[in-house]
Amino acid sequence: MVGSDIEKQLRRWGESLSAVARTGLAFTESLYEKERFEEILKIAADMVASADLSIGEDIRNAEALVEEWMKGVKKGVPGYVTPKVAIGAVVGNDDQELLLIQRSDSGVWLYPTGWADIGYSAAEVVVKEVEEETGLKVLPEKLIAVLDGLRLGFTRQPLYSLVFKCNVVGGVLKAHELECRDVGWFGENNLPEPLAGHGIWGPMAFKALRGEDVEPYFDIPRDPVWKTK
Repeated sequence: MVGSDIEKQLRRWGESLSAVARTGLAFTESLYEKERFEEILKIAADMVASADLSIGEDIRNAEALVEEWMKGVKKGVPGYVTPKVAIGAVVGNDDQELLLIQRSDSGVWLYPTGWADIGYSAAEVVVKEVEEETGLKVLPEKLIAVLDGLRLGFTRQPLYSLVFKCNVVGGVLKAHELECRDVGWFGENNLPEPLAGHGIWGPMAFKALRGEDVEPYFDIPRDPVWKTK
């Protein structure tokens, strides 16, 4: 799931070029510019497909990827390509163990998380997702992190993950039959594998569970942006 630094960079560059090209297609009326943006899109697809191949991922055909991207091109502001938003929850128990789910699609372990739904606030999405995936009712306490999935290399999809520290207020622990293979509580020295992005969010998560003061984490600006991690 996580490749080498150069493979992560290759995917990030490809996804970024794709976003520039699709946004350009959304706003331009020039046939000449459309041709240029479509050519950039093909190059971006080759980069992303090459990154998948180099780390043994399921290979996405570059032509199919271009078709997928083109289907999402819309005119004007609706076509401005931005990262998706995911909402995650760091939830602990009385033993300061962390609630983790094993995703049914990939088998990877992660804190409960889901896409932001329209009509819900970010905190409301947290409550909904945790209950859906684990059966537990929680109350969000504070925002502890804003993570860039592509930059950290634990996702193919360009996304920002907003992570909330939450407290359990009810419910019964039970894995969602379709979304989760398993669910459970884990101590800091007894974590399951594979665990996505733990090196970044893990330490702050357990600090929060211990009641320590945790400043909200965000990825610091890079200089230069495109030649650094």
